[in-house]
This record gives sequence, structure tokens and C-alpha cells, in this order.
Amino acid sequence: MARQRSIDAKPLVYRRAVARGDLRLAPKTLAAVRRGRVAKGDPLRAGELAGLLAMKRTPDLIPHCHPIPLTGSRVELSVGRRKVHAEGEVEAVYRTGVEMEALVGVSVALLTVWDMVKYLEKDARGGYPTASMGPVRVVTKEKGTRRGGRR
Repeated sequence: MARQRSIDAKPLVYRRAVARGDLRLAPKTLAAVRRGRVAKGDPLRAGELAGLLAMKRTPDLIPHCHPIPLTGSRVELSVGRRKVHAEGEVEAVYRTGVEMEALVGVSVALLTVWDMVKYLEKDARGGYPTASMGPVRVVTKEKGTRRGGRR
């Protein structure tokens, strides 16, 4: 039997999570992203928006996640020497954590970039010998104390 855990007895608590992840791409692909020469547009801005939307839709994608009224969220993508780096942050005052929302946001942001540049990554056989995503991980989890020490 599938069941979503009851959280009705848990108190409302400030919660914050930050997740990070990377998408490794070929040097020529990263150069195209830096120069704004990707056919579908700017993959960094599209990825950031997709990540924000995904954070809000996490319970639609992961069956046991509760719908959480987010009080703040952000996704930031940047291009490094060998990869696109993503960081996502989610805040809420609720009865359960926001780690899954941060992880989903980062993952979808990076997948959006991959989708937009995949034509640059494909080899002669249609594979992606360079492109790889991960690790995507939670790097910060806070519960009960807002930034700045406020409760």
C-alpha cells in the first residue's frame, strides 16, 4: 500500500535547504553557452526558470512529497571551466522539509541546459560521450532558525 505520511501533528517551523549539482559538457559547448550562441536561446536563464517552476511542482513529480507553500526560492546557474554549476535554495515555514524541492530544482535546471545544448554534444552515433550530470546533493539543511539568528 502506498501512503503519504501524516504531518498534521508537526508544528510549523522555518526550513531552508540548498542543493548543488553540475553538468559536465564539452569545451566547445561551454564556449557556445558563454558566447550566447546556442540555437534555442540562453540555456542558463531558461534553466533557472525551469528550476524555479520545478521546485513548485515537486509533489507532482515525487509521490510522497507534500505540497509545501514556499516562502522563497532561487536557482542560479553559472559556467565554469568544464561544467555548468547549479545552486538552488528553498525556504518555507511548514511542517516538513524542503530538501526535495531544492534537489528537484537543481536537477531540472541542469536537465534544461542539457536539453538546449544536446545538439552540440552529440557524437556521430548520436551519443553523449562528454555530457554527464551529477552529483546533485543537499549541501545545507536548516530547521527552526532563520538566517540572521531570528526565530
